[in-house]
Amino acid sequence: MNAYIFPGQGAQFTGMGKDLYENFAEAKKMFEKANDILGFRITDLMFSGTDADLKQTKVTQPAIFIHSVILAKLLAGFKPDMVAGHSLGEFSALAAAGTLSFENGLKLVAARANAMQKACEKQPSTMAAVMGLDDAKVEEICANIDGTVVAANYNCPGQLVISGTVSAVETACAKLKEAGARRALVLQVGGAFHSPLMEPARIELKAAIETTQFAAPVCPVYQNTDAKPRTDANSIKENLIRQLTSPVRWTQTIQNMCTDGATRFTELGPGTVLQGLVKKINSSVEAESKQTIEN
Repeated sequence: MNAYIFPGQGAQFTGMGKDLYENFAEAKKMFEKANDILGFRITDLMFSGTDADLKQTKVTQPAIFIHSVILAKLLAGFKPDMVAGHSLGEFSALAAAGTLSFENGLKLVAARANAMQKACEKQPSTMAAVMGLDDAKVEEICANIDGTVVAANYNCPGQLVISGTVSAVETACAKLKEAGARRALVLQVGGAFHSPLMEPARIELKAAIETTQFAAPVCPVYQNTDAKPRTDANSIKENLIRQLTSPVRWTQTIQNMCTDGATRFTELGPGTVLQGLVKKINSSVEAESKQTIEN
């Protein structure tokens, strides 16, 4: 069975999607529609912006969504048996599976980026990558630290990201190293994504999601909050609202997709991070990345 997966923030690169814009009339039309919806020429930033330009949350999230969804639209024989996306990538997965239109998906992603930016400015916060410890041990250490720090991204066995206030994350990193973590490194990110500190953003995004039309997807969508497949539009909405303050259960998502019959994973969008994580979670399945389409 064919599973398609969609990357999240951090996968962006200068030049992303430019070849699609130049070689496919349908892609060009979608890119220009995105410029109109966003009210600025995101294509200029995607195709020739600096790293600093692309790292702005209000640019990064729409850019990755646009690139990923256009790829799915252009891909010959795109008939997914199941889909999933990492954090922001869940919106791309929902658009690719027909639950969200390209236009509505992009509007939600723009609203999400703005809401997250505001939440980050409200309270200084950060994330850290933890390598070489069991998930349960990381959870236990975080639970015993004063302040807010939680497991945010379960990326693959032995690789987890924690999220919280700056002081709590720094304290947790020191404790995790003492406990034997190979690495516990604070990341250069804008804030504590997928933690309780995103509650103001969740409330703001909830209003936008609730007024957006969702359709039943063409295949099951495995959602971040519980790693389970969903085909009911209302359930998908509820999980998407919870997503910003809940962890990304990527390890469990890929495991569940494999249990349900996935044998081939194709990552659509910028970067190759998810392809690598799939192989670390289950080395017996096929995994590839597509960032463009051959003419």
